Amino acid sequence: MTRRLLLRTLGLLGFGAAAGARPAAQAPKPSAATEKTVWYFYRVKWGFQGEFEDLFRRNHYPVLMEGQKRGRITGVKVYTPTYHGDGRSDWTLAVEIRFRSVEAFVGPSGEEEIARQLYPDQEKFRKEEQRRFEILDAHWDVPLNELRV
Repeated sequence: MTRRLLLRTLGLLGFGAAAGARPAAQAPKPSAATEKTVWYFYRVKWGFQGEFEDLFRRNHYPVLMEGQKRGRITGVKVYTPTYHGDGRSDWTLAVEIRFRSVEAFVGPSGEEEIARQLYPDQEKFRKEEQRRFEILDAHWDVPLNELRV
């Protein structure tokens, strides 16, 4: 009997503590009607930055601009750090893309169709895109949630 009472008391205390505890801060759930900003980071292998930027400008940036014309994307900005070794600086090129909405971000991109229209020589396009990713050390995406203060 005492053991059952002890377990019940501990259970109630645990439940009460959990109920009274404040949950960890979570990112707000974005509204589907609001823009969605995503940062795409690239770390290019040493000595290949110029080649990567050239391939990006020639093959991927026009696809993004066409996505903007079609309304899926509302803005694109491309960044490079001022100094190598600037803080953490584990990226050498960053792209900020603002999507019309969360649905536009997570839904079909249409980029394959755009690439076929913009680049009739698909074999060359695929080879250059493959090369663009071969000279990377890392690539990661960071979808952002704006903190309203």
